[in-house]
Amino acid sequence: MARKVLGGLIQCSNAINDPNATVPQIRDAMYEKHLPLIEEAGKRGVQILGLQEVFNGPYFCPSQDAKWCDIAETVPGPTVERLSEYAKKYKMAMVIPVYEREIAGVYYNTAAVVDADGTYLGKYRKNHIPQTNGFWEKYFFKPGNLGYPTFQTRYAKIGVYICYDRHFPEGARLLGLNGAEIVFNPSATVAGLSQYLWKLEQPAHAVANGYYVAASNRVGVEAPWNIGKFYGSSYFVDPRGNFLAVGSEDNDELVMAEMDLDMIEEVRRTWQFYRDRRPETYENMVKLLP
Repeated sequence: MARKVLGGLIQCSNAINDPNATVPQIRDAMYEKHLPLIEEAGKRGVQILGLQEVFNGPYFCPSQDAKWCDIAETVPGPTVERLSEYAKKYKMAMVIPVYEREIAGVYYNTAAVVDADGTYLGKYRKNHIPQTNGFWEKYFFKPGNLGYPTFQTRYAKIGVYICYDRHFPEGARLLGLNGAEIVFNPSATVAGLSQYLWKLEQPAHAVANGYYVAASNRVGVEAPWNIGKFYGSSYFVDPRGNFLAVGSEDNDELVMAEMDLDMIEEVRRTWQFYRDRRPETYENMVKLLP
């Protein structure tokens, strides 16, 4: 029988753009705003659902204000445990990106993976951390230290890359070598310099590695920083680089697509990139050059 999986991505604008609101108020409002969309996904039969980067808050990295560390929590922790109930209710595996607190002063940009029975499978910590105007992530996040794990859900083996990671083909390749059939990339990216890359780099990863990519991005402009418009356009792309579904640039919405996992075998028998790769010639890739 064909292995077909119905995937879903939620793209959402920030619930409260009020600098006078407290961090817990903003966090809780964003969580509550997501619940109807999560319920919609479950009722429409989504089998694996991906949320956007640090889904239960604004993208606070244009600031360097330590108050946003109050959003951080353990993983697994309260948010993952609460959403695990929805995973169990709808038999829907979930990718849940949150701000993780490991110990006092040590924080990661993390995505938890929960299976269709609500079981916590593990987490990915964002490896590549940008530090540039409007994206002061090194202030908030320590680089990931868990490598590039994959997670066997009820429906497919999945991997996670987070936002800026998408610019680095090395990790995308390792996710494929580690068995990923679908790679979820939750993001927070604004119009401007990299928008044209949004639909270029990740389809290239899908083709180069013979897997599906599910890329999500938030929408709207977030005050008080106003660094630009988060342009949504969440999408699914297949191992041939074909777009299966693409979200709007402006709307809160659920983007859905059916993925035929048998295509992975078919494509890899044609394009033998894993057979023909030459790791013994790549030694300099793991050196601090130039």
